[in-house]
Amino acid sequence: MVVCDNGQNLVVALRQDELTHIPCLTHVLNLIIQHVLKSYPELLDLLVKEPSDIYTIPMNQKPEKEKTKSNILSGIKGKNTNKVEKLKKELEITEHKLSIEELQKKYSVDIKQGLSTSAAQEILARDGPNKLSPPKGTPEIVKFLMLMGGGFAIVFWIASGLCFLAYGLQAAQDPTVSKDNLWLAIILIAVVVLTALFAYYQEAKSTNIMAGFKNMVPQQALVLRDGKRIEMLAENLVPGDIVFIKGGDKIPADIRIFESHGCKVDNSSLTGESEAQPRGMECTDDNPLETRNLGFFSTTCLEGTASGIAINTGDRTVIGRIASLASQVCLSLTAKRMAKKNCLVKNLEAVETLGSTSVICSDKTGTLTQNRMTVSHMWFDNLIHNADTSEEQTGEKFDQSSPTWESLAKIATLCNRAEFCADQEEVLINKRSVNGDASEAALLKFTENALGKVMNIRDRNEKVLEIPFNSSNKYQVSIHKPEDPAEKGYLLVMKGAPERILDRCSTIMIGGEELPLDDDMKEKFQEAYMEMGSMGERVLGFCHLVLPASMYGPGYPFDAESGNFPLDKLCFVGLISMIDPPRTTVPDAVMKCRSSGIKVIMVTGDHPITAKAIAKSVGIISSSSETVEDIAKRLGIPTEKVNPRDACTIVVTGGELSDMSSDELDNILRYHTEIVFARTSPQQKLLIVEGCQRLGNIVAVTGDGVNDSPALKKADIGIAMGIAGSDAAKHAADMILLDDNFASIVTGVEEGRLIFDNLKKSISYTVTKNIPEMIPFMVYVIISCPLPIGTITILFIELGTDIIPSIALAYEKAENDIMLRKPRNPYKDRLVNMNLLSYSYFHIAAMEGFSGFVNYFTVLAEQGFLPATVLGLRVQWEKKTNNELEDSYGQEWTYVQRLNQEWYCYSAFFISIVVCQMMNTIIRKTRRNTLLTPRFFKNKIIFVGVLSQIAIGVILCYVPGLNEALHFMPIRIQYWFVGIEYTVLILVYDEIRRLLIRKFPDSWVDKELYY
Repeated sequence: MVVCDNGQNLVVALRQDELTHIPCLTHVLNLIIQHVLKSYPELLDLLVKEPSDIYTIPMNQKPEKEKTKSNILSGIKGKNTNKVEKLKKELEITEHKLSIEELQKKYSVDIKQGLSTSAAQEILARDGPNKLSPPKGTPEIVKFLMLMGGGFAIVFWIASGLCFLAYGLQAAQDPTVSKDNLWLAIILIAVVVLTALFAYYQEAKSTNIMAGFKNMVPQQALVLRDGKRIEMLAENLVPGDIVFIKGGDKIPADIRIFESHGCKVDNSSLTGESEAQPRGMECTDDNPLETRNLGFFSTTCLEGTASGIAINTGDRTVIGRIASLASQVCLSLTAKRMAKKNCLVKNLEAVETLGSTSVICSDKTGTLTQNRMTVSHMWFDNLIHNADTSEEQTGEKFDQSSPTWESLAKIATLCNRAEFCADQEEVLINKRSVNGDASEAALLKFTENALGKVMNIRDRNEKVLEIPFNSSNKYQVSIHKPEDPAEKGYLLVMKGAPERILDRCSTIMIGGEELPLDDDMKEKFQEAYMEMGSMGERVLGFCHLVLPASMYGPGYPFDAESGNFPLDKLCFVGLISMIDPPRTTVPDAVMKCRSSGIKVIMVTGDHPITAKAIAKSVGIISSSSETVEDIAKRLGIPTEKVNPRDACTIVVTGGELSDMSSDELDNILRYHTEIVFARTSPQQKLLIVEGCQRLGNIVAVTGDGVNDSPALKKADIGIAMGIAGSDAAKHAADMILLDDNFASIVTGVEEGRLIFDNLKKSISYTVTKNIPEMIPFMVYVIISCPLPIGTITILFIELGTDIIPSIALAYEKAENDIMLRKPRNPYKDRLVNMNLLSYSYFHIAAMEGFSGFVNYFTVLAEQGFLPATVLGLRVQWEKKTNNELEDSYGQEWTYVQRLNQEWYCYSAFFISIVVCQMMNTIIRKTRRNTLLTPRFFKNKIIFVGVLSQIAIGVILCYVPGLNEALHFMPIRIQYWFVGIEYTVLILVYDEIRRLLIRKFPDSWVDKELYY
């Protein structure tokens, strides 16, 4: 993060109400204006005088200028009319009216095989990549000129203009006049140009960083090529490609849909229609924007699945044409550092917000766990069986002779959308890459190991309908034609949350026979479910139903929307549980959160038992903590008799949450330190986020699905998963975890706290010298002494010696207690607070001021003007006609000699401030911890900053010619050391302050002197 009080602005990407360092610049500008008006008071009259001539235009007459402008504009319009009118024409899309056969012929593609790789490459070379052409950017010279003429630069141009004007008027009356105003004007122009160059460099670098970040999370598309499903970059898609989409995906091109299973899309960006729009295979309207069998580039698939042929890509898509009719943020040091740590931030404000986070609502699967599911246990025939979890399948085997197992394996095979990636026949099954989510990938590998050739089994049992899993129903259904000709009718298979599946069943399969699902069997189911869930495993239930040919004959028109088939009175077959190991880095990350006062809340769709087990394994629930149920069990009393506030831990289910009032939810969030929400929906995640915010917390929330978007947007910082996250979630989020790892969130919190710390350090350093710059002018007026320091001299402190050290403080490493502090309250703990200003102004600045005046009076005394003589000397000192002014020893001084001596004092006072500011740079490295540690040398740039102060001081004082132009003089070397005792005092004083703060936390010293 760059903090630069550089005359243009203070680069601080935080809330507007925290930018309170502007008075520093105002102070400099006031000094400039005072200097000009003091030099030439007649200028004030000129500025307030009415202009003698005002150009007016009668209301009923158009000026000639306006006509010329109109002609120019009409000429420009004429050049673009043809292009715009062409783009405005009604969309010429007819593919929605074509049959599948006609589509295949038009695009020379077989929908079962897809395009060949060679054909796709030819089309890509012809049509170009599938991406929108970027809008024409602002020319670089225009960007630079805008930086030179925008913001505070305008004030500097005005100030330089006043200086030129003042010098011109003075020189016209007296050719021998001092050139102070001329040099001041030139310096101000140089400052503006150098500032613009620096800002242009920073902006160009930030733009390049942002462009690089965009490429770190490219959109992917699942495509059929050469008969194989492959995942590829969406920009390599070509017309004729067979594309597969699912809920949460952004549609990668304009596609004609030929297969759909409960697919709904969000077309609001195109049509303004806020309701989810169903997609199907039939043409329902001649208007391509209204028909159901077209999907459009960049719109979002909200739920379900679909397949289609890409008909338009890039600028030829509907959204591409719209974009052509219309003609994007600055990330800096911290954002780039976070990207290296797998945190991709979209804006710098997100980093600062993350630093003040007090609650993290985290998903379980893939964030706290590795998202590498492996089938570990099964329950069928009223027995729990162990699965072989070894990669080489050399572990324990289970009995596969039962007919129930055959049915369970068949359901797990057919009710599954996951597929192996192409060309992996030689790879061990458990090491193969899979297109599909983690649970289905685990089931696919498990059934492939057990049965072999799973894809062939699916081909022999043709799927005729599918209802994809969604977070509301929590089940997935598909209907198939049985491969055995003797089995007439259809087979309906279902998997999902065990309790939801059980509720839809009336029978259970034991030993291959269907038995009534009575209370006894339900109790045994519950025992098995609890045992498997308590091991921290994700459990799925499986059931099926044979649909008789008498009611569901060949060609029966199954329809998911109308529900013309049964979804209850099914036959429960069994349970399969999968283990998803916690990430090894998560327990330490959770412990860091605890020590830094951040509450971690697990929000998951899994069963409460599974969720609680995982929460314990990663430290969200500590080993000694108890829930109400645990206390009741230990005391042997009913749960109703336990005071809920005696339990610091609570596990809340989605069903319980639905019945709660806002006050009840707030009480849970307020009084329980360890919270797990299980079996929750994305909508309930939004309620949890709102509840945390009502209590004044800054909330970070993770999400990966399209339905998580509301919660991601509502949270103070939304965090999407870079691997498992949907395009919709990534779009809604403020930050993307490139590795889907919870520990990366904690890294982000640390970086957020670090940037706030470093900003405080930079600002506290920068504001300190305001007092020693201002006091000399007050002393000059009050005791009427020669001016201790000049305006130009102050400018070189503000815009010269202080620039590099203030930037260097942005590179400070985190202090070792950064994750031991409680989260800051962004509404109270401001970036610039009273403690910071009072300590900088009335403690450190006072010492710097004393140092400057000691040097000032020392220089004058050694030249003959003792302090008593200096009092009241100003009028005679500045009188140009007095060339016989006597000092304390009777020596006479001419006006020119006195002027040179005054410049000598300027230089001495300047050097005193610079030397003290060098020590001020060093002490700002830490706010609480001692400097006397090995980390003192970690930030090498700090020492570059200190050396730069010395170098600039030497150049200004000792380069010949600067005495006339800038009023610097080659002072004696000993004057660099006159105020050295004050630098030592600053170091010792601040070290004692830090020691007292550490030894006596919450004491008066801590409250008043810790900034």
